[in-house]
Amino acid sequence: MVFWLKKAVAFLFMPLSVCVVLVLVGLWLLDHPQRERRRLGRRLVAAGLLVLLVFSNNQISVWLARPLEKQYAPVAEIPPGAAVPPGLARCRYIVVLGGGHGDADFLPATSKLSTSALGRITEGVRLLRLVPDARLVVTGPADGDHPSHATILAQAAIALGAPADRVVKIEQVHDTEDESRAVRALIGDAPVALVTSAWHLPRAAALFRQAGVDALPCPADFLAKPDGEWHVNALLCETDSLSRSTYAVHEYLGHLWLWLRGKA
Repeated sequence: MVFWLKKAVAFLFMPLSVCVVLVLVGLWLLDHPQRERRRLGRRLVAAGLLVLLVFSNNQISVWLARPLEKQYAPVAEIPPGAAVPPGLARCRYIVVLGGGHGDADFLPATSKLSTSALGRITEGVRLLRLVPDARLVVTGPADGDHPSHATILAQAAIALGAPADRVVKIEQVHDTEDESRAVRALIGDAPVALVTSAWHLPRAAALFRQAGVDALPCPADFLAKPDGEWHVNALLCETDSLSRSTYAVHEYLGHLWLWLRGKA
């Protein structure tokens, strides 16, 4: 019940949801007989459209996402034969958190995955190659009679070159907090490399610390990639930017929820 309540509240506070509510209420008030209510309606419609424009702006969405993504550095490319960083070398598990997929049966597992999930599992397999003694843990629940998200992640990992006998699935989870507890129950005190989207990693790392997991944060799936140059495209409004803003707002709300419960 709490899980679905969190989802519902988070959905209502997403930029597009706020925009739609403001516009719909504003349009409803435009037919009100009182002039003051009609004026309020126009203001609400304008506010809704302004919310949409602001959160769809490229530069604003980057400003929202970048503070989240800058908190942990990615694991750099390691040339063949070069030493693996000690923090990574000591990890006995590479834990890849779930990120969603579609259930089209005719697609290979790598094409079923969402962009976030594909970025995460690709990084997980890359790190697995660097730590020969580690195992890959993938997480994600089942949806009805369809294969679990962990199963699709495992299939994608194997397709990308991960040995099947080194892949472990955790399926009885619904959110990041569930994942942290399940990983702790599986691996105990063993050190792990925690792989998830860079914008999601600060909250995930906090939850894994709370669960007592010795986790090395390893970001993937960056949304706000700096290129060192400013382009006029930064002034544009686009759906990709709205999506980036939505992910960022969702994470800030998640951090607020952790803080309210004393887990931040």
